[in-house]
Amino acid sequence: MESLLLKLLPFIKVLSAFVVMLVGIRFRLGVGISILIGGGVMAFLFGLGLGEWADAGVVALTQDKFLFLAAIIGLILILSDAMERSNQSRRLMDSLSGYLTSPRLRLVFFPALIGLLPMPGGAVFSAPMVKNVSEDMRVRNSDRAVVNYWFRHVWELCWPLYPGIILTVSLADISIGELLSLTWPGTVVMLAAGWFFFLRPGVLGKGELMAPQPVTARKKRHVFREGLPLIVAIVGAIGLEGVISAFLPGVDFEWGVVLALAAGVVCIMMQNSNLGIPFLKDIMTKKSMWSMIFVVVSIFIFKEVMQAAGVVDEMAKAAGGGAALFAAAVFLPFLVGMVAGITIAYVGSTFPLLIALLHSLGMQDQITSYMLLALFSGLTGVMASPIHICLILTCQYFECDLARTWRKLLPACAVLMLSGGVLFWLYV
Repeated sequence: MESLLLKLLPFIKVLSAFVVMLVGIRFRLGVGISILIGGGVMAFLFGLGLGEWADAGVVALTQDKFLFLAAIIGLILILSDAMERSNQSRRLMDSLSGYLTSPRLRLVFFPALIGLLPMPGGAVFSAPMVKNVSEDMRVRNSDRAVVNYWFRHVWELCWPLYPGIILTVSLADISIGELLSLTWPGTVVMLAAGWFFFLRPGVLGKGELMAPQPVTARKKRHVFREGLPLIVAIVGAIGLEGVISAFLPGVDFEWGVVLALAAGVVCIMMQNSNLGIPFLKDIMTKKSMWSMIFVVVSIFIFKEVMQAAGVVDEMAKAAGGGAALFAAAVFLPFLVGMVAGITIAYVGSTFPLLIALLHSLGMQDQITSYMLLALFSGLTGVMASPIHICLILTCQYFECDLARTWRKLLPACAVLMLSGGVLFWLYV
């Protein structure tokens, strides 16, 4: 019994910090403050001193990844606020209404579209669009938040520009085509689960979502003009990421996203003469913008504390013997994904352990299958994480209760996890 307790101790410590975090969120201490407190509890439980905790915070806030993410979130908020303030979001909805005749399709279209742009916190980009398109619908804010959050991530297992996919193939030394040939059903599962749990009649709204709308003429030039800032941001980011990956391998791919978003901001300001320097000054002083940046700060400090305290290493050592492979392929990716709320965290911290373990067991020929299992497990943890930045920012935007919204996601997350196990069983 004592031996079992020692093995479980690292996991109990992590879950304890996680519970503290959730309690803070539940009692409305603020998401950022709750995450920082949870990180402090984790640092204490894993023997990290106050000075080391402070050092971890300094390291976290001087990383390129943090600076890029803060810039990306800031530009997203500027662009979305500009589209809302100039009424361009409404004009874009009107121009698309002739094509998007189904209310449910209108709800999922923009989150899925923005999901093709692999940027952290992208759900806050599509949230204003979901709000605009659903103004006349009989839908609760928590349902808007769930739909926006879930469908923003449906491409994460099949879109080759996602950093998690790129890092996976790099670590496992396999081709991206080989991996995606196994993982693409995950997108189908997420679309189907999203429909069943969040969109189908009887779940979303009561009866008809909205009164019949007049048929709007389909004018492609209007759609192009009003959607040009989004086209510049999305196509520009994908194109620049591709160029950077192909010709500038030493340059961070996030530069492509930052430049594309900045170009999108310039585009919308040129299209709308009422958006000028006063607009930029106004949005830079908005409390909502800086509260979201603070959430990013707290998440990066939490991640760095987890790394400095050797949390993943202790969990890996505890899961020895026959449980090691299961822990490395399923439990650790899920737990790290849930605790960190970011895909790159579980890929970067747990996949090297899994790959090394497979090599030591002489199972190199099964690496791709185990990568599939670990990706599904980790993504399930990320999607079920109450500190996932997209979920937090979405709930903040729609002003809905984080805990209640989070609970709605759990059945769909369970289906995602189960589908990963089924696919692994079929492929092995």
